[in-house]
Amino acid sequence: MTSKETSSGKSFSIKHVGWKHSAGTRYVLFLCLAVLFYVSLAPSLLPERYNIKVGTRSEKEIRAPMQIPNNKATLKAQEQEAERVQPIYTIVTVPNENLVISILDRIDRLNQDDQVSREDKISIYKLEIPQRSKDFIQNFVNANRSSGNYSDKLLDEMLKVTNQQSYKIPEETFIKIPRLTSEDIADMKSVARVIVSRLTNDQVVEAQAVRAKVAELVSASTLSDRTAREIVQELSKLAITANKFNDEEATKEAKVQARENTQTVYIKQGEVLVAKGQLITEDLYNLLDDNGLLKNEVNYWPQFGLLMLSLLLALGLFLFIRQSASGKFRYNNSQLLMLVLIFIITTISMHLAGILQSNERPYIGYVAPVAIGATLVTLLLDMTLAYFCAILFSIMASVVLNVHQGQMFDFTFGFFALVVSVVAIFTIHRASQRSTLLKGGIMVCLFGSLTVLIMTLIGSGQWNQVHTLYSIGFASAGGLLTAILAIGLMPFFEVTFGILSALKLVELSNPNHPLLRKLLTETPGTYHHSVMVGNLSEAAAEAIGADGLLCRVGSYYHDIGKTKRPRYFIENQNNMENPHDSIDPKMSKSIIIAHARDGVEMLKEYKIPKPIRDIAEQHHGTTFLQYFYHKALRLAEEQGKEPDFTEEDFRYPGPKAQSKESAVIGIADSVEAAVRSLRNPTVDQVESMIEKIIKNRLDDHQFNDCDLTMKELDIVAKTLKESVMGIFHSRIEYPEDIKKNKTNEDTKKERLENGTAAGVEQ
Repeated sequence: MTSKETSSGKSFSIKHVGWKHSAGTRYVLFLCLAVLFYVSLAPSLLPERYNIKVGTRSEKEIRAPMQIPNNKATLKAQEQEAERVQPIYTIVTVPNENLVISILDRIDRLNQDDQVSREDKISIYKLEIPQRSKDFIQNFVNANRSSGNYSDKLLDEMLKVTNQQSYKIPEETFIKIPRLTSEDIADMKSVARVIVSRLTNDQVVEAQAVRAKVAELVSASTLSDRTAREIVQELSKLAITANKFNDEEATKEAKVQARENTQTVYIKQGEVLVAKGQLITEDLYNLLDDNGLLKNEVNYWPQFGLLMLSLLLALGLFLFIRQSASGKFRYNNSQLLMLVLIFIITTISMHLAGILQSNERPYIGYVAPVAIGATLVTLLLDMTLAYFCAILFSIMASVVLNVHQGQMFDFTFGFFALVVSVVAIFTIHRASQRSTLLKGGIMVCLFGSLTVLIMTLIGSGQWNQVHTLYSIGFASAGGLLTAILAIGLMPFFEVTFGILSALKLVELSNPNHPLLRKLLTETPGTYHHSVMVGNLSEAAAEAIGADGLLCRVGSYYHDIGKTKRPRYFIENQNNMENPHDSIDPKMSKSIIIAHARDGVEMLKEYKIPKPIRDIAEQHHGTTFLQYFYHKALRLAEEQGKEPDFTEEDFRYPGPKAQSKESAVIGIADSVEAAVRSLRNPTVDQVESMIEKIIKNRLDDHQFNDCDLTMKELDIVAKTLKESVMGIFHSRIEYPEDIKKNKTNEDTKKERLENGTAAGVEQ
């Protein structure tokens, strides 16, 4: 992954190291993060409020902070829709043919009654027939009123219309009725039933118009008697009434439904509500008041709620980082400052997309590169932290990109932000090349577009191809923009904060790097030694959960200082005399020790990041140059002088290893040199040698400044043994070969026990 160390040198403007680990500074940074949350979410959750009064002129231009309803315009639109509703008519099925049949039955009975005179019969018909028509309608209304088939208002309307359109039979008709015989009446019944049923089966609004058709139908009937025809015609007209009536209740209900179905008229976000200098009318004042844009009441609860939400988000991030490090804070303040900057960049990108967004074009919000935050956190800090930050970014996106009224969060944009952030993390968490960021951007495009399509299909009842294509297009553009920003911002963070990312490490491992080419051409032995140390240290570091890639690349540069005096180091002395044999041991000591300091200076000159410089400076720690110390003692003894030096004079200046990576490289460095110094090592010798090197460093307190545990040292020893067996397999003798080389065993044992091999110390 990435190195979490930052440079305290020229790569950052603040020179003092103490601030990086200050608890106070840490709390200030998280407070700044809470302020960022508040400021970012406030425009969406807390619209600006104004102090104005009716009759005054506005001192500033007031724009709609969001899409707000225009109640006055909405009411006007509702009334217009209600006025468009036509009166609703309801058909009442009246058995009118029964009326004419009942009248003819009454006529038949009365005509057969000889006790009633003709004059009385005529008088009875004049009174009874019109009344029977009224009673028939009244009885029908009463029956349906109790049954609930029709509303009372509709039945009242029926009585009213029927009375208004009632038919009056001529006087001469009543005079002719007593002439009818039973045979005539029987024929009249069948004809009247057919005529009335036929004419009332259709919708009858105006009875007079329908009655005009009766004469034609009677003429076409089978009745031959003229008197019977005249009477049937008049009785049929009497029986025909209107059956289609204006239903006021249904009409009112339709108007109410039309009002309810009228879409709310909105004032678009950013639209001018009140121009600067405009007179505040009652309507304008009510519009602002209805939408909570006036300071007519002091209400700080929304601000307090948003403040609590902002503090909660910042506290959640604080506790997550602390909990993930088992109670300790794993990041220094420089890294936290970088995290705050990442949040600022991501938030700004959301707001820029939000400015272009509108209620008609909500899909523009998908162009926001919301995954850039999770991408940068993954590359520069940690993948686990990036997942938690992805949740925070999705919450912010659901608020900042929300265009819906009446809701705080937009699930669509929140879910979209979460998906693309998780996809970005999963895609680039092992990125080793810049091109991987482009691949990650393409994956964000694909999954972002898929998410948009899914949400569109689920969220909208109708398939809107244009809207969907625009949404997918902007989501794809957002993914590409994420990759472009990541590629462009990575060098900025690496240089500004001295971050040694995996991408940077891979670039530094390129053999074409000037320092590595210098190492290869001028000191090929040291170059080969460095590559071997890189293989050993990477395997050991990964076994204990340390940064294996940092160990490999750091190993390539850890002995770069040897290029200043290459022939004084044993791995570069092929077929040549060892110059240390002819110079003073103190001088040899100075030359050997200087390679660490020289390496740091060369790495600074080439602007190599600090973690690698630390490895070059710390890989020997304060170890003891035992070989040259004893050589100096022998020389002083031969010259008969008292030693004018101590053991401390023959130690590396340090510092001791400050990280697991530096400690592991120091162990691997000694192991590789020791194995290389042995001509025919055995398995037992290799195992004993590794344990002895680790034990000597442990007894010499070389691991006091790093957090390596005894268990991890055991794992390092086991891993190094397996790696050495694999790398030097052809040189290591196994038990069956030991007897063949018995004559050399004592010499090898002595060199291992004394630890005086010059190659190991160098």
